[in-house]
Amino acid sequence: MTMLQVEQLGIRFGGVVALDGVDFSVGEGEIYALIGPNGAGKTTLFNCVSGLYIPTTGKVTLAGSDISSLRPFERARRGMTRTFQNLQIFEHMTVVENVMVGARIHEKGGLLAHMLGLPSVKAQNAATRRHALELLERVGIVARADERAGDQSYGVVKRLEIARALATAPRVLMLDEPVAGCNAAETAEVEAVIREVAGMGVSVVLVEHDMHMVMGLADRVHVLNQGKTLAVGQPDEIRCNEAVIAAYLGATEPADA
Repeated sequence: MTMLQVEQLGIRFGGVVALDGVDFSVGEGEIYALIGPNGAGKTTLFNCVSGLYIPTTGKVTLAGSDISSLRPFERARRGMTRTFQNLQIFEHMTVVENVMVGARIHEKGGLLAHMLGLPSVKAQNAATRRHALELLERVGIVARADERAGDQSYGVVKRLEIARALATAPRVLMLDEPVAGCNAAETAEVEAVIREVAGMGVSVVLVEHDMHMVMGLADRVHVLNQGKTLAVGQPDEIRCNEAVIAAYLGATEPADA
């Protein structure tokens, strides 16, 4: 089943064409990687798909429904969640409280009910905490649940962000450089989490510069260059693609590549 469909997505900023007619689709439970040289348009594409930018052209479909006109929080409610390259945690809250924030999007009850501390709200909070702990267990950091989020290592925070994203019950999880700044051990931990998430049936779309990770993890790889699709294929096909090698290394002849 196709979970995410992007058709002819394009955007320009003044006279600069940042994306030019990009197409791709992601199946249920598939790990789909977007790569390309700096300035290729990867993060811009993420921003268009997640609703942060309004594209000039194109269409975004989630599980068969056109979400092109929806705002970011509306897309999140439909099942599209993303993380950001720069860490976006609440440092003064605990680890588990950070994850609970992600679940709020699906909770019921208004401001008045929370202010009055009604029994229904207390029961809901308890259920949300239990679910958050389950997600922390899934990403391997439940032992840190009640510790201050701002005191955690970089690798732990990366997994915390994934857990919080999972709390929104996504159909599509978009990860912007999930292992940027991580050491080898932390990268392996995040990679294992991504595999498990995909195993749950969640479609994962990631932007990543760690080519070793991408080639060992992704089911398919989409290469962008100057806002256009350069190549799409399985990792082995992309690894041997001369146009991709030239774009990354600046080669002009096959022999140079």
